[in-house]
Amino acid sequence: MSVRVLIADDQALVRSGFRKLLEAESDLAVVAEAADGLEAIEKTRLYRPEVVLMDIRMPRLDGLQATTRLLALTIPPPRVVMLTTYDLDEYIFDALKAGASGFLLKDSPAEELISAIRVVASGEALLAPAVTRRLIEAFVSAPRLSAGAERRLDGLTPREKEVLQIVARGLSNAEIAAELHLGEATVKTHVGNLLMKLELRDRVQAVVLAYECGLVKPGGAPEPRLAGS
Repeated sequence: MSVRVLIADDQALVRSGFRKLLEAESDLAVVAEAADGLEAIEKTRLYRPEVVLMDIRMPRLDGLQATTRLLALTIPPPRVVMLTTYDLDEYIFDALKAGASGFLLKDSPAEELISAIRVVASGEALLAPAVTRRLIEAFVSAPRLSAGAERRLDGLTPREKEVLQIVARGLSNAEIAAELHLGEATVKTHVGNLLMKLELRDRVQAVVLAYECGLVKPGGAPEPRLAGS
């Protein structure tokens, strides 16, 4: 079945370009377009897309506010991928806080955008590699959280902590399985269990928590990849 997508952007040419790009894929279907945040909310309720491509800067209601409202009011909520031409840290953090499942720059390659939709539609989350690096750098320079925050990890088994460390490096389930000599299904179970125990929405939040708690430190790790599968 096709993944139902809504495109929210205040520029008609951008929406048209995204539509042509996505409709060339047999497993993606653009069900609606919106020119601002309020229209995005209205059309999401009407057309029930599974994924919303949400521009950040839009009139009447911006993409961050629209995302917050969508995830609070729409049942089941769509997965939101934030799109922007502005590679600014405050947008990254605000988008994650609003509940977005992904963050991409509009000048990302077409294949990354298409992959992003498929990834978030499958229940995973993503950040563009360049965005992930900036996120990591921010946590390196920020003060560590209290011991109480670190105690959130106490409920994890040693294997789950090990998997969380590798998730924070940006590896996929298949790559984790190869590194730990485990089956991919076993890794998927470990990831699901640690997200549930830590009450995290997705892998993006897991990466954030791993760096907040000092479980992972940058340096020597592979560059994070796009997909979170």
